[in-house]
Amino acid sequence: MSERLERSMYSFVLRYSRRQQLYILIFVVLSWPIGFMLLDLPKQIINRALGAAQDVYSLALLGAVEIPLAVSQPTFLLALCLLFLSLVALNNGLKFHINTTKGRTAERLLRRLRYALFSRVLRFPIPHFKRASQGEVISMITAESEPIGAFFVGAVVDPIFQGGLLLVALGFIVVQDPMLGAAAAAFYPLQIYVVPRLQKKVSVLGKARLRQIRHLSDHVGETVGGIVDIHANDTSNLELTRFADRLGAIYNIRFEIFQRKFMIKFINNFLDKLAPFLFYLFGGLLVIKGSLDIGQLVAVLGAHREMSAPWKAMLNWYQQQADARVKYDQVVSQFDVSGMLDDTLQHANPEEGFQFEGDIELSNVSLLDEDEVRRLANLNIKLPIDGNLAVAGAGSSGKEYFGMLLARLETPSSGQLMVAGRNIVELPQSVTGRKMTYVSSSPFLQSATVRDNLLYGLKYRPLRPATYDDDEVPKRQRDLLEAAGAGNIDFDYRADWIDYEAAGVSDPAELFVRIIQILDVIELSDDIYGLGLRGTIDPDVRGDIATAVLKARGGLADKLEEEEYRGLVEKFDRATYNTNASVAENLLFGTTVGDAFNHNLMAENAYVLEVLREADLIDEMLKAGREVAETMIEIFADLPPGHEFFEQYSFISSEDLPEFKTLLSRTDKYGSEDMRPEDRAALLSLPFKLVTAQHRLGIVDEALQQKILKAREIFAEKLPEDLKGAVEFFDPEGYNAAGSLQDNILLGKLVYGQAGAGKRIGALIADTLDNLGLRGAVLEAGLEFQVGVGGARLSSGQRQKVGLARALLKQSDMIVLSESTSALDPSAQDRLAANILKARDGQGVVWIVNRVSMASKFDRVIVLDDGRVAEDGTYVELDKDGTALRGLLESA
Repeated sequence: MSERLERSMYSFVLRYSRRQQLYILIFVVLSWPIGFMLLDLPKQIINRALGAAQDVYSLALLGAVEIPLAVSQPTFLLALCLLFLSLVALNNGLKFHINTTKGRTAERLLRRLRYALFSRVLRFPIPHFKRASQGEVISMITAESEPIGAFFVGAVVDPIFQGGLLLVALGFIVVQDPMLGAAAAAFYPLQIYVVPRLQKKVSVLGKARLRQIRHLSDHVGETVGGIVDIHANDTSNLELTRFADRLGAIYNIRFEIFQRKFMIKFINNFLDKLAPFLFYLFGGLLVIKGSLDIGQLVAVLGAHREMSAPWKAMLNWYQQQADARVKYDQVVSQFDVSGMLDDTLQHANPEEGFQFEGDIELSNVSLLDEDEVRRLANLNIKLPIDGNLAVAGAGSSGKEYFGMLLARLETPSSGQLMVAGRNIVELPQSVTGRKMTYVSSSPFLQSATVRDNLLYGLKYRPLRPATYDDDEVPKRQRDLLEAAGAGNIDFDYRADWIDYEAAGVSDPAELFVRIIQILDVIELSDDIYGLGLRGTIDPDVRGDIATAVLKARGGLADKLEEEEYRGLVEKFDRATYNTNASVAENLLFGTTVGDAFNHNLMAENAYVLEVLREADLIDEMLKAGREVAETMIEIFADLPPGHEFFEQYSFISSEDLPEFKTLLSRTDKYGSEDMRPEDRAALLSLPFKLVTAQHRLGIVDEALQQKILKAREIFAEKLPEDLKGAVEFFDPEGYNAAGSLQDNILLGKLVYGQAGAGKRIGALIADTLDNLGLRGAVLEAGLEFQVGVGGARLSSGQRQKVGLARALLKQSDMIVLSESTSALDPSAQDRLAANILKARDGQGVVWIVNRVSMASKFDRVIVLDDGRVAEDGTYVELDKDGTALRGLLESA
């Protein structure tokens, strides 16, 4: 399923597009005689159709065959013009077909190249990623391959096509007059000699530019990954200087490339204009002498103009070829890594009848890392696949390499590692990746939902086809055929890939139950529950959850009427002003979707301003804004910048206070219409943030509240069609698709100033959901939470728990856990270890422990020291004075 990467770019092109190139060349050859006729017909029109009248006219085909035509002169003229028009249409049709076929072929080659590169990334030996720059790999597969793909368009056809056009035009000139033909061709040998020599230096500079750009990409990647430490160490100036230094190196290289490229263009353009000079001079003399007629000279000049375009295209092709060849050679060399996983091992299915059982046996196994440093030495260990083992050791003991070795993420440098009677290096990934599971301290999480990441280990291949509409089926079939034609894997990404059997279930309903059980084992249920309450769902997709939430809303509303909870929540009601919500929330009476009605930008929104004018609110809002600004200046003017009160109470930052002082002075005597737009927007923005119950400034009084309610009705009634999707209105009977589950259940705001209101209402919501049997619905919503890039929206402990849950859900015969709970507190680590061992009873567990005391829970303990087995036995046997295990415990 992986593509072979040819060392030569042209070997790659011809290997995978030979038939298409030959097909295109057929049409290229067909276009040449048409091109000759298009050059010759204008001469025939001038000399024959517009010359003296004749009884019989003749049409010359390709300058050789004469066809007599007994027609009138106007008819002959019309025939030549129609023939010219027909050939123009036919020529353009051929070019269109040639170009579209070239484009399709080039895109297939580029797709094949990128697929081959990415497939190699998946087969790189794991240690290689310690040296390889992520930014460089990304750049090579994406940006650097793009110009290679652009050259693929005409890699073979363009020089033949353009060269043919050049020869056709040159041949036509020779037919008219050999001397003029010689003059037309006189300077091409000089250009052919000079240009490659100048281009050779450009190619060398191109390689240097590529290297510098990769370093730049790597620097950007390092900066993004280490942004916290950059801020913590105040090294932004150092990084900016380093970045500027790289930019300077790229600038110098690119400037020299530009100079040399433009020198090439200067030489070409100068020599190109010498030929017309000779035509005008010597062609004019031949016309004066009568050796050449004016029609022939006009045709020669036209033919020479036609020579210019293909010659320039050929020179451009040569420069692109040199640039693409440099990029291809460098890209391919970077992906030619020794020790890659064999392609057949990556895609082969397990041998029929193979049973993953028995023992894992290491016989004199040693491991050297990428720097030839010995990490493991002469290990002789035998452990049952269904047993449990703790591996302890200091940081340099080699224990992490031992875990990777068992999971075939590292291969022995010497010795043998036998699994179920087979050498591990001979087993395909369909065995090692399904029968064994490895969980590191930093598990890989995709930028997807929690559910998608939990199910990732169950997706080996598509097991059930996707369902498509009748209109989609043909397109999907074409897509899959195109993928196969480009050498890509022809599986359907939209199919159902989940292996329910591997999880020990038979359908999605049972799988969900199994997921909940595992979340309880690794103590992640409450986290997912919280994510569910804060998360959103699409009611059109998950109507069952939306219905359940509305049911919970009704149950909560009844509870809120009880004495214990009365007065803790102010419900949203279209007819009343919610004093615990901001002015912006009261005006919109809904949840914003996107940035159209961003609360911080309400004062700049054209439709909001239109609503305020119609409700006669502009002046009152400006007055309110002025009062807010004056109050904030009076209260906070003497507080130091950064004081916590600015964050808690002020609508104006400490940096903006002086500006607002100046603004108030500047606008003191102006009405709303006379203010500068930016001043009016600044003042209008302040009252939108006011929460009456919280801020208690007395600014949003009863009269202003009633006007805001009037504006609310205007806003909803006249909302333009193009903005209707920008706000999801509150509806007591409907589900708010833009709001969280908790907001939908509450449909109101917590009353400000009530001690412990948030905790009490949170507990009430949880009790209500549990009593209604809706906890599962919330957990389902939590599983739809988007974890962000690399799981960035989860804590490090949550990411580790997701990795553990994924491993347990997979139910492989053996799991290898390498410090997989290191981000958790010690008590949580102990609980999870006990839970996992209980859940995996009778199934293999190898745990590389980060805390030595965790080893007490395991049947067997191995202590590594400097890559060698220092001790091997039970915890009780090894926990004695003078043992390596006791030493590790005492040093912890």
